[in-house]
This record gives sequence, structure tokens and C-alpha cells, in this order.
Amino acid sequence: MKARHQLYIGIIAMAIGTLSHAATLTSQPYGTTQNGQKITKYTMTNNKGVSVSFIDFGAVITQMITPDAQGNKENIVLGFDNLHGYEVTDTQEGIHFGSLIGRYANRIGQGQFNLDGKTYQLEKNNAPNTLHGGSLGYDKRVWGVKPLVTQGDTVKAALTLTSPNGDQGFPGKLDIEVIYSLSDQNEFKIEYKANTDQPTVINLTNHSYFNLAGVKNTPYGILNHAVQIHADRILEVDKNSLPTGQYITVKDTPFDFTALKTVAKDIRKNNQQLAYGYGYDQTWVLNKSASHLPQLAAKVLDPQSKRTLEVLTTEPSIQFYTANHLHGNVMGRDGVLYRQADALALETQHFPDSPNKNSFPSTRLNPDQTYHSTTVYKFGIEK
Repeated sequence: MKARHQLYIGIIAMAIGTLSHAATLTSQPYGTTQNGQKITKYTMTNNKGVSVSFIDFGAVITQMITPDAQGNKENIVLGFDNLHGYEVTDTQEGIHFGSLIGRYANRIGQGQFNLDGKTYQLEKNNAPNTLHGGSLGYDKRVWGVKPLVTQGDTVKAALTLTSPNGDQGFPGKLDIEVIYSLSDQNEFKIEYKANTDQPTVINLTNHSYFNLAGVKNTPYGILNHAVQIHADRILEVDKNSLPTGQYITVKDTPFDFTALKTVAKDIRKNNQQLAYGYGYDQTWVLNKSASHLPQLAAKVLDPQSKRTLEVLTTEPSIQFYTANHLHGNVMGRDGVLYRQADALALETQHFPDSPNKNSFPSTRLNPDQTYHSTTVYKFGIEK
């Protein structure tokens, strides 16, 4: 079955390339899990020199290769050389390199919430709170992967997972489909869909760590990167990084990224919210119109390579995180030791602790509804 599956993917890749000279999808073995499951790496490549690789273990994005202003191609996301890194090292350290996070991204206070009069207890893996659903989240599961034949300049793959009732302590069986796609417009899109058989809460995101200079060329990490976030407010947090329910206006604070600003400019300012997060690790409340289409949330520019990244999303917030909990004790790809501020994450999501904050946008999903969220990562070159 595995051989036929890989042959099928290869035929699709060749067919798409022959007919349209557009994006292609290929696959290759990526090792075996500790319980004996064979893992596959998939690589999407377009005609503009951009490629995105992911594995069916955790739907983890392992590489994103993009050209700089001189045409030099570099990987721009942190990760490991092998499956052991994602299965064992990442689990021990709680880093979530490239992970698909679920059932609930970010924190839930005291590891519990009430739904329809019943209290659900979760793992307190970020005591006293739950973080990213628990220590064995969706980034530790093996997903089903099916290539989707598409016409034109885009290649797609559907990733599927069934999360049973009680998984991580959450109610309801959840059937999830996530579509990864790459176009010749240098847009990598993630579309999340899910259905449940009983009321539950859901908040999915991707946890890639970006360094637009290239992860092998990071003597200054991302401190010189310029960032813009289309948000006038952040969520105030307590000492455990849990939202208090209050908002902070970014004007005249270190959190004002309404215009492009280097990460280094304000990250060391004397500010209690920065101190709580050991740097930038806050939720920006996005300025959004009523449209249900993905809207521009953030832009990142590396002044050295001239690479840019634009993030568009349908989600109401974005978590901007400067890898504050990388301490130089984790060896990543190519023997690089990852340290604080070597990369940044831009996690599009609903607000943390929404199940316990009635004033926040709801993360409830009912059986008669379909959860639907879209995020687009658009790669470019600053002129």
C-alpha cells in the first residue's frame, strides 16, 4: 500500500508538472516512530523557487525554502534533521517546531473550562494552565495525507485526523481536515476545517518559527527583522501569561508595531508585560473588517536578504513570539543550537482562554456547525 501510495503521488506530481509546469508534490520516507509507524515527508515546489516540506507526523512543516534578493535559496524555518527530533526532543522541550496545534492553541486557565454546566479538566502542562491542548497534542499524531489533483498553478494536499471524545480532556469527537497548498504566487495556504458530534471548543494554529535571513545565517537571530502587525491592542496577561480579560492600547508602548519596526528596538524595554513573556509573547487583537476572507495581519522584512513574509488570516488575533524559551540546549537542523530570538512565530488564532472569558470571541463548535479558518503565508522580496 505504501509503495502504491508513493507511486500515486509521484504520478500526480509528474502530471501536474507536465501539463502546467506549475507546482509539484513529491514524497519520500522520513523514518519510523517509536511504535513502528512509517512516516513520510512531502515537498511542495513551485516555479518561483519556493518549496514547503511537511511530514505526516504532527502535520509538521519541516522546511520552507525561499530565494533572497540575489536568488540564493535558504530554509527559513527552524526544525530538526530527523523524526526523533520532532517525536522525542520536541516533546520533552515543548517547542512545537512547525507544529499543527490542537485541540486548543495557547492557554486555558487552570486547565479547565465549563461547557453547558459541565466542567472539563485538562492537563496542566504549563502550570497552572493548559498550553496548546496538552503535552500530547495533534503535533504528536500521525495524520492521513491525500494529494489533491488541481488545475493551474497550485498544488494541494489534504491532511486528516479524527480526535476522539475525551481526547486531551476535551468533549466531542472531532473530524479534522487541513489543506496545505502552494501556488506560483508564492502563497502557502493552510485551510482548517472540523466537525464535532457534540459541543466542544476548538482553536487550531500552526507554530512555525521563522528566520527570513535563513536559519544557518543567524548570528543576530531575528532582532534586526522589521515587523508590522495590524493591531491597535493586545491582551493584557498575568504573570503566567494568561489573559486577564483586559486590553492594552499599543500606542506609546513597546507593542506598537502598527508601522514596520525592528524587533530589537523595544524588546529590552522596562515593561511588565514584556517581563512576563521574557520578550514578545503576546496576543495582538487584529484590526479587521467584516469580511470573512483572509486579511493582512502582519508583515516581516529581513533587511539583509530582503525576504518578506506577509501573513493573512481569517482569525481575530495573532500571537507574536520571539522564541524566548529557546536556551541554546536544543540542537536543530545542521547542528545549529537554537537560542532566544533566533526566530519568531506568528500564530494566527482565537484568543487564549476564550472558553473562560465570555467577553472574548467564542471558540465553541456545535454539531450543526463547521469550524473553518484560513491563514496564508505570502513570501516576497522587498524592492
